[in-house]
Amino acid sequence: MPDAPPDAAAIEARIRGESFEVLGWLDHGDGVEFEGRSLVLIGNAGPAMFGRFASERDPAHDLMDHWTRDVLAPLADELGAHAQFPFDTPHPPFLTWARAAGAGHTSPLGMNIHPKFGLWHAYRAAFLFDHGITHPSVTDSGSPCDSCPDKPCLATCPVGAFTRDGYDVPACAAHLSSPQGEPCRTGGCMARNACPVALEYFYSPDQTRFHMVAFMKARGVDPETIG
Repeated sequence: MPDAPPDAAAIEARIRGESFEVLGWLDHGDGVEFEGRSLVLIGNAGPAMFGRFASERDPAHDLMDHWTRDVLAPLADELGAHAQFPFDTPHPPFLTWARAAGAGHTSPLGMNIHPKFGLWHAYRAAFLFDHGITHPSVTDSGSPCDSCPDKPCLATCPVGAFTRDGYDVPACAAHLSSPQGEPCRTGGCMARNACPVALEYFYSPDQTRFHMVAFMKARGVDPETIG
C-alpha cells in the first residue's frame, strides 16, 4: 500500500478505468459518520459497467455483487483505501452518504436521482481513505424532479404502483409475475423509463432485463415459470 493515497484525479481515472463511475465525494466533517478522512462513492452509471460484467461472468448465473468485490477490493488496496459495499453487514449508509455528498435526492419513485446520471446509476462501493483528499467540489443544485411539472414517472405504471403516497411493492410484484407483465419484465420498469432526466445514460436492454430478473427472484418468483 502507498504511504499516501494518490490525488483525486488519479483515483477517479483508475475507477473509471475499471468501468465504474465516481458518484460523489465526502470529507470528514461533512456531517455524516464514516471511518477515515475522505470517502469516494463508486457505482455504475449508464451501461458501461454491465457490459464488462457480462463479458467476464454469466449474468444468468453469477452474482454482480461477487464480481463487484472481485474487481473493486483489489483496486481499493492499490489506492490505499478501505472498501465498503452496500451488501456488507451491517449495511453501510450509502444513501445518507449520497445526500451529504450532493449526489442525489429522493425521486417520486423512491429511487435516488443523481444530478448528472438521473435514475440510471447505482451505488456499488465506497473507498474510505485515512488521508484527506482534495477533490472537485459538488454544488447541489436541487432535485431535477422539482422542475419536472408533469412527473410522467407517476402516470406510466400499468398497475399504478407508483403514486405520491409511495411504492406499492405487492402490486408491482404481482403484475410482473403475470403474463401481462411481460413488457415490464423485458423492457424494464415503465415508470423509471418515463423519467426524462439523463436519457444519455439509459441502461442497455440486457442490463434492464438483468435487474428485473434480480428483482423478481428476490421476491421468490422465477420468470421462466410465467406462462
